[in-house]
Amino acid sequence: MLRCADGSVYTGVTTDLERRLAQHNAGTGAAYTRSRRPVALAWSAKAKDQSSALKRELKLKALTRAEKLRLVASRPAGAGPSRRRGASARR
Repeated sequence: MLRCADGSVYTGVTTDLERRLAQHNAGTGAAYTRSRRPVALAWSAKAKDQSSALKRELKLKALTRAEKLRLVASRPAGAGPSRRRGASARR
């Protein structure tokens, strides 16, 4: 999950988190983040495979903004073992 400059939260999946974050900040990521730069990593989790990552992405996107912010607050990016490649931004 990315926190955008306007305070919104973007959710997607990727196989290379650092590369995808750089793409979003360079304006070559998702159309949603292009006008909301800069973006910062807010939360990430590793998935065992692409199917699992896409299922998690759908569940995360269904959360309300308040629920997403609670999730981010409960385990910020870089905290704990899930700060790895997996679910955070679109490929």
